[in-house]
Amino acid sequence: MDARGIIAGVRDGQGLPEDAARWFADGLATGAVSDAQAGAFAMAVYLKGIGTQGRVGLTRAMRDSGRVLDWSLPGPVLDKHSTGGIGDSVSLLLAPALAACGAYVPMISGRGLGHTGGTLDKLEAIPGYRSDPGVDGLREVVREVGCAIVGASADIAPADRRLYGIRDISGTVESIDLITASILSKKLAAGLEVLVLDVKAGSGAFMKTLDDARALARSLVETANGAGCKTVALITDMSQPLGQSAGNALEVLECMETLTGTAVNAALWEVTVALGGEALALAKLADSVTDGAAMIAEALESGRAAAAFGRMVAALGGPADFVERYPDRLPAAPVIRPVLAERDGFVTRIDGAALGHAVVRLGGGRLVGGDRINPSVGLSRLSRIGDEMDKAEPLAFVHAATETAADAAVAAVAAAYTLAADAPREPALVIERVAG
Repeated sequence: MDARGIIAGVRDGQGLPEDAARWFADGLATGAVSDAQAGAFAMAVYLKGIGTQGRVGLTRAMRDSGRVLDWSLPGPVLDKHSTGGIGDSVSLLLAPALAACGAYVPMISGRGLGHTGGTLDKLEAIPGYRSDPGVDGLREVVREVGCAIVGASADIAPADRRLYGIRDISGTVESIDLITASILSKKLAAGLEVLVLDVKAGSGAFMKTLDDARALARSLVETANGAGCKTVALITDMSQPLGQSAGNALEVLECMETLTGTAVNAALWEVTVALGGEALALAKLADSVTDGAAMIAEALESGRAAAAFGRMVAALGGPADFVERYPDRLPAAPVIRPVLAERDGFVTRIDGAALGHAVVRLGGGRLVGGDRINPSVGLSRLSRIGDEMDKAEPLAFVHAATETAADAAVAAVAAAYTLAADAPREPALVIERVAG
């Protein structure tokens, strides 16, 4: 068996047998498969697909390419994953809220892919935060704090670690097969009992249509439940940014304002509470989804979630006083410019992907592998669908490193907004529930 034969089989529509999946995953982990072969494999899967059996086989093979954790804790081990969007920083709210409710959350997260932001990139805007404490460090922080948001170490799903980076620069991010295997290989390797998924649909998501989002949600739920992890998915709206900020430090700032009650973002709050209610009910920490949602809301309102977040940050190398001093601890861009509305009217459409690409080009994401991220740049005070604007009123603010970068971003953000005379129907945040 060799890489060329496996790639050719997928390319020719023959699928991915389990033994081929294991051989290729091992090759990704050991380096026997080259970057060129990994890219060719990803493109073949993207174009031809590998079917349900191949998807399950690839997920298990990448999970087993490294260490699979087991836990002995006084509460259930659970996690959440989002398929990615703009201004989606729910993980930073939900992980500590779940920990405050008695769960243990080893949240293995990723970096930005394409136009979407990455949870690790956001957290690394916090000075000193270590997203790579290793397996032993992850275990220690989860036991002591109840949650840890970290990256997959070299010990966890190393095959996915290779393939994840290749997908970002090879135009294969949107493949349902590869998304499913990537997400679940890391999650299953973390030894989860329960997983709740946030599958995005809309202009700022990888899945632009509801049908595509449903297909991904079903793929994830069926594969995860088949592998023994209780899983449910919510399909949520990404026809516009979830938060009012997009960019690493700016999103952390918005989350801290919500955690501390300084300026609560209603959309972030609603999605966090909905996902948390599902997770607590599935883990039997709540009698129902409604009771679980109330528990998450109380953890946020009382400050217990903020306290857990502060303990996590300190345990992973960040400032011990971060919750109290977060405005002073986060980097700020030197150039801030408004994006002015060109006419009166209501915001009727937002091109979320265009906003995401604007952040990437500001330096808040990667155009090629190895690009260094500027954590301070991005967008803030983003207007939402249904907002009524006057001509020359700010639609958003650009945070840039240079005046030249700001000029380009202002033009891109202005073009991403559509205004009309009539008020639109505002989209629901939670669209659908998908269960096994």
